[in-house]
Amino acid sequence: MVIEQQITKAIIAGIKELYGADVTANQVQLQKTKKEFKGHLTLVVFPFLRQSKKSPEQTAQEIGAYLVAHEPAVAAFNVIKGFLNLTVASACWIDLLNGIAAQPAYGLTPVTEESPLIMIEYSSPNTNKPLHLGHVRNNLLGYSLSKILFANGNRIVKTNIVNDRGIHICKSMLAWQKWGNGATPASTGKKGDHLIGDFYVLFSNKLKEETKALEEQGLSKEEAEAKSPLMAEAREMLRKWEAGDPEVRALWETMNSWVYAGFDETYKMMGVDFDKIYYESQTYLEGKAKVLEGLEKGIFYRREDGSVWADLTKDGLDEKLLLRQDGTSVYMTQDIGTAKLRFDDYPINKMIYVVGNEQNYHFQVLSILLDKLGFAFGKGLVHFSYGMVELPEGKMKSREGTVVDADDLMAEMIQTARETSQELGKLDEMTAEEAEEIARMVGLGALKYFILKVDPRKNMTFNPKESIDFNGNTGPFIQYTYARIRSVLRKAAEQGITLPEQLPLDFTISEKEENLIQLIADYAATVKEAGKLYSPACIANYTYDLVKEYNQFYHDFSILREEDERLKLFRLVLSANVAKVVKSAMSLLGIEVPERM
Repeated sequence: MVIEQQITKAIIAGIKELYGADVTANQVQLQKTKKEFKGHLTLVVFPFLRQSKKSPEQTAQEIGAYLVAHEPAVAAFNVIKGFLNLTVASACWIDLLNGIAAQPAYGLTPVTEESPLIMIEYSSPNTNKPLHLGHVRNNLLGYSLSKILFANGNRIVKTNIVNDRGIHICKSMLAWQKWGNGATPASTGKKGDHLIGDFYVLFSNKLKEETKALEEQGLSKEEAEAKSPLMAEAREMLRKWEAGDPEVRALWETMNSWVYAGFDETYKMMGVDFDKIYYESQTYLEGKAKVLEGLEKGIFYRREDGSVWADLTKDGLDEKLLLRQDGTSVYMTQDIGTAKLRFDDYPINKMIYVVGNEQNYHFQVLSILLDKLGFAFGKGLVHFSYGMVELPEGKMKSREGTVVDADDLMAEMIQTARETSQELGKLDEMTAEEAEEIARMVGLGALKYFILKVDPRKNMTFNPKESIDFNGNTGPFIQYTYARIRSVLRKAAEQGITLPEQLPLDFTISEKEENLIQLIADYAATVKEAGKLYSPACIANYTYDLVKEYNQFYHDFSILREEDERLKLFRLVLSANVAKVVKSAMSLLGIEVPERM
């Protein structure tokens, strides 16, 4: 912040004049004053006791007196033990607001052709079931992270890897073949991903019946599954798929096309997108080739049974299987293949994988393997590891069909927003179309904010009822405050008031207003912090603090009824810039804000 830099220079000059000593800007520790004390910025004076050879209180007193006498930005000071609390002059805050008002994209760093290129992988669905609540957290985190890193001046490629092959895909294909009676999304009126998900659950139920009968004959659970005719058919279908059997491949393509159409609808409703989609069916052979190349170079080794392994004991890990004895690939091999294709397609400076924390070990291994294979981004790859999402009732299981579908969840959120808004009378003067659009924005805003305000590394419980509340730390509370500010600005325009490009500096504002400007100014540092920590939660909780502070100001001060013309214009400019920052911050979370509510 400009004010901090100005005061830091004055402190360095003051210590030189008072004590004849040189100090650097790094030694000057200025921080926001705690709420219980008077002031805006606090200087920690302990580092300067060696120069002053006086007590902390006396040193703080002398530096404070020097600043009030020599630095116009400092209007007053008070000393609490070894801390010097500084009150910044009103003119400085108004000047700071003028500077923020002049920047439409305040807090965001422009991207150039020379900016680093960061690739972010998120979503990673399987084509045997629809997206569920866990995918919702993954998609929202990945998309928000892409927006935050772009706001920090990076070029971004958003990417998705679709798990479109394997035994789990064959299970839903086989169930459709055996019991589907030619069902299609058109004939059933079901989204394609939901239709295929039903067949995956059906396979699981039929398998349970079959293994239960075998267990009753005295077999163990593992023996029963190994002897199951249904599992044998699924394995045979996978073998045919890998051999390129035309009939199996045609069925696979048809069923996957239904799923992709369903996914596209879900992604569109969720408001997330991708620049490039990769498919495991296209990457696993690339991975296999790369592993065999590593084998030739002596990076990997082959065991007697023909399987290929990486020995990572020198890296403090264990040995990792890369190719099974029958030559088929494992997930790690597929990830190596995907990395190769991505590196061929883009000059990646950094690769970020948005994947749950149950895969921490996998990405530790992948980073080492990619580095050994010569990928420039290998060593520095980032596993953006996030916690699981549960419902108040507990965990979800897709095989048992107890998963909360993303589509159902979003529809429920929009319905709840519609009902809550109607009860509160927030849709009274709107057309049916406007009311529907507000319900969509509020419902999805509530869902996104509730998920993104939590530290991504933590497990969380998602409670739909708690998330749609027009009070407290929720999306609707922030959206409503934005709409309220836009309403004030519309009324000002109707009264013929034009906001000035620059406010005069020769009047005094209240402490509440100064604090609000300080909070707006903090946005730039918050965006940087969120980028450094890979944390949308930084943005979410900052936005709530800003909105909470604005609502107190709105409650305590007149805006359009203010008789002092300069104060009225100042408060309108202040409100407009709160709205600007709220809209920008919510956009980084992938959340829309309504102009009226």
